[in-house]
Amino acid sequence: MYIIVILVCLVAALLILIPLLEKYQGKMGLDKAQKYGKYILPLAMLGVVVNIIHSMMQS
Repeated sequence: MYIIVILVCLVAALLILIPLLEKYQGKMGLDKAQKYGKYILPLAMLGVVVNIIHSMMQS
């Protein structure tokens, strides 16, 4: 159950953040943000894996 909640939160965050980044990319200096973009997906996947392992240990 927790996995579904986490995945829904991640998808919702992406659906909200992508349009905001596209809208304000000039003001935010998206070039600097792209430098860190390569770390976001691996960290998100690591978080999902850690949560899966944690929920398996509790059961």
